[in-house]
Amino acid sequence: MDRARVADWEGHVIVCGLQGVGLRMVEQLHQAGVQVVVVDEDPDQRLVRIVEAWEIPFIIGSPRIGGFLDRAGLAVVCAERTEVETLETALLVSERRPDIRVVVQLANAAVGAAVGHVTGPGTVLDVASLAAPSIVEACLGSDSYQIEFAGTRYMTSEVEVARFATLRALFGALAPIAVVPADGSATVACPGRDYQVHVGDRVTVLGTSEELEAADLVAAKAGDDGSGLRVHHHHAGAGLFKRIASLLASDDNSALRFAIVAASSLIVLSTIVLRLAYRLPHGGHMTTLTALYFTVETISTVGYGDFSFADQSTALEVFGILLIAGGATLLTTVFALITNVLVSWRIEQSLGRQQLVGLEGHVVVIGLGSVGIRVLEGLQAEGREVVVVERNENNRFLNQARALGAPVLIADSTQRQTLEDANVHSASAVAVLTSDDLTNIETGLAVRDYLGERWTNVPVVLRVFDRELGHTVEHHFDFRHVRSTSAIAAPRFVGAALGLDILGSFDVAEQAFLVGRLTVAPGRGLDGLAMVDLPAQTRVIALSRAADAGRLEHPPRRDTRFAPGDQAYVLGPYEELLRVLRHQHEGDVGTVAP
Repeated sequence: MDRARVADWEGHVIVCGLQGVGLRMVEQLHQAGVQVVVVDEDPDQRLVRIVEAWEIPFIIGSPRIGGFLDRAGLAVVCAERTEVETLETALLVSERRPDIRVVVQLANAAVGAAVGHVTGPGTVLDVASLAAPSIVEACLGSDSYQIEFAGTRYMTSEVEVARFATLRALFGALAPIAVVPADGSATVACPGRDYQVHVGDRVTVLGTSEELEAADLVAAKAGDDGSGLRVHHHHAGAGLFKRIASLLASDDNSALRFAIVAASSLIVLSTIVLRLAYRLPHGGHMTTLTALYFTVETISTVGYGDFSFADQSTALEVFGILLIAGGATLLTTVFALITNVLVSWRIEQSLGRQQLVGLEGHVVVIGLGSVGIRVLEGLQAEGREVVVVERNENNRFLNQARALGAPVLIADSTQRQTLEDANVHSASAVAVLTSDDLTNIETGLAVRDYLGERWTNVPVVLRVFDRELGHTVEHHFDFRHVRSTSAIAAPRFVGAALGLDILGSFDVAEQAFLVGRLTVAPGRGLDGLAMVDLPAQTRVIALSRAADAGRLEHPPRRDTRFAPGDQAYVLGPYEELLRVLRHQHEGDVGTVAP
């Protein structure tokens, strides 16, 4: 039935594979008014019912057989169950239909780079790499979204309105992105500057860091998690000394502490005795430094011959005998105990069973999959110390995490002892990123109970694929940072499929916004159009003028008209922006009253 239904379609998108990012792509393409066909040879029936409820054609079978590729329309998105199947489909499409776009989901960077040479730039995408920055920002406690346009960095800031006024009166030239009314009504996307807001409304605006700072809207300084706990950015050397001090403070190393104290006391005692009682050949006493030197020389049994007890008093000779015997014994004991501690620590580190003491202000990443390793790299790039908790001792990313210098615990993250070993009580954030929704929820609840009063101040990022389940968890369990990696990455896949340049996405009060870039083509939809005539829910943040050597106009004036070659940086709700970018690409942008 569905085969016959799509036989005469043109300009449609074929999505191969419904798992993961596939479902989110289908949803967003459908909401943007794009005809889409789903092909999957082993689909999840629950997902099939969701797609059928949208009245989207679903064909059960392999996209590599049955002539599906020969009837492909605008683009083919390859996101199948395994990367081998995805790779095979992508290469077959590129071979049979070089005239259409091929978008590929591949986590393997080496394979992806090779495939990109075949399918073209910007067509090979990785969900983990696209989603990781959003998770990193949540871990850092930053609600600000940052993006760079033509070398200029812009960021968002959310502020609560303190008086009744228009957005223009409150924020001047800053671009208003969204208004979340205090009365609980629907979020207003991309309102005009003359829109009136009330006390308690929350407004998200966008501007350069200088503009936000001038308006006193810059976010809190990095380094404070809002709970009074200072976030420490550790240097490698400082972290090493701190961990050594923590090892010595551990109850398991009391013998080592006793031996070090005894050896230190013997050295101090010997230095004092030699300083006061030792007589030099020419008369007089040793200096304190010389007495210390002779003590260390004696204890270590080096014996350079520059000093000896031969010509000293009987009592000092007896003291020398005791010093040699006691010092050698204590020194040997200290070395043996230190070796034992270091070897034991190294073995525990290799097995992922060490207890991490002395850490605070670090980030705990639970789940070392493709998303977890990208989040680890992103956090370290921000100067944060990261502790990884992973249940599978055969995880393929373990060596990479250890090579990055991150302590790894092989343990069950739902157990309280694991959270204690990872020092969650003093962590600045926790990211729960396993590939199983139930495990993530269980772990998140365990972390919530363990944190106690700190729960409201410590960001706990929860990865949940099912969007409805994520909303339910947020509502009932008070989680504030639930993320779906597929939902975050899907707009980039959709943009690539439609030939659009999607720069990023972010959420405001559960409303998804896209940021895109387009080049005005002669005779196309935007050529000659004035800013005031753009659809109401889209906003041009900046305009790079082709006639003025690429000068960036920010913000563009209402009467500014697009000219061929201009590059426009556009922002809006993803359904609206996809329509605008798609229509511009196809040659028609409808005029909507501002």
